[in-house]
Amino acid sequence: MSKNYEVVIGLEVHVELNTKTKIFCGCSTEFGGAPNTHTCPVCTGMPGSLPVLNKGVVEKAISVGLATNCNITKNCKFDRKNYFYPDNPQNYQISQLYYPICRDGKVEIEVNGNKKFVRIHEIHMEEDAGKLVHDTWTDSSLVDFNRSGVPLIEIVSEPDMRSADEVIAYLEKLRETIQYLGASDCKLNEGSMRADVNLSLREAGTEEFGTRTETKNLNSFRAIARAIENETARQIDLLEAGEKVVQETRRWDDTKEYSYPMRSKEDAQDYRYFPDPDLVPIIISDEWIEDIKARQPEFRAEKKIRYKEEYDIPDYDIDIITASKKLADIFEETISLGAAPKKVSNWLMVETMRLMKETGIDAEKLKFSASNLAKLIKLVEEKTINGSVAKEVFEKIFASDIDPEIYVEENGLKTVNDSGALTKVILDLIAQNPKSVSDYLGGKEKAMGAIVGQTMKAMKGKADPGEVNRIVKEELEKLR
Repeated sequence: MSKNYEVVIGLEVHVELNTKTKIFCGCSTEFGGAPNTHTCPVCTGMPGSLPVLNKGVVEKAISVGLATNCNITKNCKFDRKNYFYPDNPQNYQISQLYYPICRDGKVEIEVNGNKKFVRIHEIHMEEDAGKLVHDTWTDSSLVDFNRSGVPLIEIVSEPDMRSADEVIAYLEKLRETIQYLGASDCKLNEGSMRADVNLSLREAGTEEFGTRTETKNLNSFRAIARAIENETARQIDLLEAGEKVVQETRRWDDTKEYSYPMRSKEDAQDYRYFPDPDLVPIIISDEWIEDIKARQPEFRAEKKIRYKEEYDIPDYDIDIITASKKLADIFEETISLGAAPKKVSNWLMVETMRLMKETGIDAEKLKFSASNLAKLIKLVEEKTINGSVAKEVFEKIFASDIDPEIYVEENGLKTVNDSGALTKVILDLIAQNPKSVSDYLGGKEKAMGAIVGQTMKAMKGKADPGEVNRIVKEELEKLR
């Protein structure tokens, strides 16, 4: 008879901080680049080279700690974590074990209308390793040290999550918070946010934890959810068969939807930690913490409340716009330039979202400026251009951030406001469409749509649709 099991999950989330240079040297942290070009003696572990701490890394780590309700360790230091792997050039990693920079935090998540806190055990700073590139054609492995020394924070949660949904909600909250801080872009597909899942099972109602496994190589929320479901089923099968779960690190293959063991799970003593002799302790003053606290941004939850109070836009719009700090910034700046909130919201919710979907562009990569969106909205309001022309112009703004006023002028897109010329075109089309006229006079009001459409086509879309409708109706009524 099968037992009722409870899933217990904790996460180790690695986030690459977006400082311009690495944590202990002046090399670039930019993603990509030819292999081994963003390197120096320090980040490639050459004998005699000495690390120098990047102050920006400490500030960003403190800002994440404050945003996740952590206590800041005012006297912290770095340790050496010893292990031997080809992409680890020093044969140790500089990390923090004994005195991590942040401890005892929590973030609130919501799943299916239920809110709960996920506790954060600690956040520590460390350096990233290099990257192994496996060439199956030559059956060899190559190493690229561009990523070696890129600054990381590792956010270690308590085992407070009980489902894949809670895990995804927690990761989304962390990503949103860190993106709002501007500390990282948190792109799972580029490795700037990586999550390792520690998962165990226990009989429902019991307090004692089961044996946990750690699953790595998870580079999307979808992969994380599938890996959790797979590992849960695997452990249930073992326990039901009377076998034991082995504490180990497993690698997830999302293509095969399968995980396989990499190595037995190490404990802290396996890494032979000791204080790094080349780096002095970090003393964090109250003044420094207060200065960082004063520079913290308005986060999404606060924005949602303010938007509800200040702007007359639907809750759905607020949810979408505040999900990205970039969208929220464009929204607020466009309003500050005089555009009506609902009109700005409409452009972001409809045309911007459509073009983002078509081009595959992430919100944080949007190029267009609030000033050009504000100009476009003004051109429509003043009836300088009509709605269909505005959509055409916005596509250019979206792609290249062109000035809509100059573009409209240079391309002759202004609405034709000569009512005499417009009436002449309409009268010609009424004469050419006797059936539409007859249908309209016979009570089919929609029949005038054919004449309206042909008028817009004849005017090359540069007529005001409202004015066209008015004149067509007026001229048809004269024929009664």
